[in-house]
Amino acid sequence: MATSTAGTAAGTGMPAPRPMRADARRNYERLLTEARAVFAEHGTDASLEEIARRSGVGIGTLYRHFPNRHAMMSAVFQEALADLLERSRELAGAEQPCGALVEWLRALITHAGEYRGLARALMSASADKGSALASCSVPLRAAGEQLLTRAQDSGAVRTDVSIGDLMQLTNAIALAAEESPDDGRLADRLLTLTLRGLKADRPDGAATGS
Repeated sequence: MATSTAGTAAGTGMPAPRPMRADARRNYERLLTEARAVFAEHGTDASLEEIARRSGVGIGTLYRHFPNRHAMMSAVFQEALADLLERSRELAGAEQPCGALVEWLRALITHAGEYRGLARALMSASADKGSALASCSVPLRAAGEQLLTRAQDSGAVRTDVSIGDLMQLTNAIALAAEESPDDGRLADRLLTLTLRGLKADRPDGAATGS
């Protein structure tokens, strides 16, 4: 994790953390490590007190670094965010704009389903613009907007579709899949249904096959 105040966190568009003393940085890194482990074991609603205990610090130290749960989640998912942004840059030059958009939406669903409770948290955070988790989605929206615009300009996707709607749909699909763990194909089926609604209509009224 970078500790410079200059610029932004690599590739994410998020502000870089302030410089820390060596002991504070060790606490910060331990908290992130344990948060990843606890979220993986118990979901994103896991006890922050448990994360602090495993890290060997008091809950006050945790809150000094992460004032609320969304702030901690935002920090935990910075690496995944950077990966999604890098993937969007790779897909930006794809020959099939609609296919590139679909691949990126699948990546969003995979990310939202990585930890139990994450999809629900992402959906709720979208209504709170001051949330650290919501601000985490700002660079994702910009990246997705570029892919969506290319697909719309190609004539494959309806022009009334917004990236905000698509991101909410991917979170909803991930949440549905999380709540139906025995149906491993549910996310793919729901995404397929969503994609049918995205397709632009030809002048004769028939849906495109793009």
